[in-house]
Amino acid sequence: MANSSTKIQRSDFGMEHNQGSTNVADQAKNVAENVKDKARQVGETVRDKAGQAGEYVRDKAEQASSSAGKGMESLASTIRDRGPQSGMLGKATSTVADTLDRTGHYLQDQGFSGMAEDLTTMVRNHPLPAILLGIGLGFMLARMTTSSRS
Repeated sequence: MANSSTKIQRSDFGMEHNQGSTNVADQAKNVAENVKDKARQVGETVRDKAGQAGEYVRDKAEQASSSAGKGMESLASTIRDRGPQSGMLGKATSTVADTLDRTGHYLQDQGFSGMAEDLTTMVRNHPLPAILLGIGLGFMLARMTTSSRS
């Protein structure tokens, strides 16, 4: 009899041990799923916030370009009113004012997004001059930064 009760106790312990390990495994699985869900939620929140920040920056840039356009138009009007009206200086004043006026209208109508599209189109249509211009600007910036350190 002692043997049979010992066997029962051992088998009961084995079942309890198996149930305990199953419970621990289930708990670990649940914790892992919860962590995964929380990480997904945090990721979605971060993505949404980044999208909102991007929209905010884009809106502010468009407002700034519109404001700059209005400022250029105002400056064009001031140059026309106060600059010479005749002769060679009158033509130069008129040309500068017209250019400022057109640029102001362009900024108001197109904004930064339109400017970026136009720039992309220009680079695609004229890649070699764009590369040369980039190299030239990079060289000038390098010269300016190294000469200001000396």
